[in-house]
Amino acid sequence: MRDHRKLVAWQKARKLALSVYTVTAGFPNDEKFGLTSQMRRCSVSIGSNIVEGAARFSQADFLRFLDIAFGSLRELGFQAELAKDLGFLSKQDADELLSLVDETSRLLHGLMASLRHKK
Repeated sequence: MRDHRKLVAWQKARKLALSVYTVTAGFPNDEKFGLTSQMRRCSVSIGSNIVEGAARFSQADFLRFLDIAFGSLRELGFQAELAKDLGFLSKQDADELLSLVDETSRLLHGLMASLRHKK
């Protein structure tokens, strides 16, 4: 079993989830069950899938969960762009969030590539 807390990709995913919760707190109330909820669930899914994959014994299972986390991460990027376009996020908040999405994507992609290379 791997210690997920030592994975830089998980550390960044955790920071990203905290940022999503912070910026979505200012979304309109009528988005409570829409984009606010979707972005929060996506952000939690990223870190959660890294944790679940790290707890698996096979490398194939770990990679499968990292792939799911990566999909949620890219989905969150789209949602952040949409929130900016709808005026729910300021340009500065959107840029900061998208920067975290990109950085987390690079780290997660690198981790997956490293694990695939070890096969």
